[in-house]
Amino acid sequence: MQDDDKRLAAEAALGEISPGMRVGIGTGSTMAFAISAIGSRLPEWPATSFYATSQATWRAANAAGIPIGRFADVAELDLAIDGADEIDPQLRAIKGGGGAMLREKIVAASARRMVVVADGSKHVAALGKAPVPVEVLPFARSFVEARVVALGAKPVLRITPQRAYRTNQGNLILDCNFGIIADPATLAAALASIPGLLGHGLFLTEVDAAYVAVGGIVTKMERPAA
Repeated sequence: MQDDDKRLAAEAALGEISPGMRVGIGTGSTMAFAISAIGSRLPEWPATSFYATSQATWRAANAAGIPIGRFADVAELDLAIDGADEIDPQLRAIKGGGGAMLREKIVAASARRMVVVADGSKHVAALGKAPVPVEVLPFARSFVEARVVALGAKPVLRITPQRAYRTNQGNLILDCNFGIIADPATLAAALASIPGLLGHGLFLTEVDAAYVAVGGIVTKMERPAA
């Protein structure tokens, strides 16, 4: 059932794509359904170019027959579609379960519009049940760990079966459990101020809309106009 909801949310969000757009494709289990659907519907979007947020997304897109452009050569996208570990009613999100939050945030910032796709388990009243991932320069691991502990976190170094997890940039990830986050903006600013902490998974202003599926029904949440 959860996979069905992920697929429905992902497919609903593809209605945001128009021919000729430049579209960023995010990373994660829900985005796997979006990538598969994009691959099967490519002829609907002539002259549309796609850009991957991670090597894993690039490989999945390549397998689905989706040509991926070089993001380093692009300053602005029209649309970014991505998943989330959590999203609240204000469309603030925690991302980074797939280890790509630094690239995902860059792609989101470059996009005129960002939409999130999720199943109902990711929709929460308040952020903080999921840990906040932070990307850390290996040289600064102990220093950054001490700083996030001082902010109230219980950090855990992300480990693969063989060794510490490495991002596409060769950095480490600390998954930081803060519990329910009373003031996400203050926490985001504090994390961003730590030298050696290269990126964090709090996406507080980037998301413009979310497609959330629960029990086979997709609900679209839109950020109110400023």
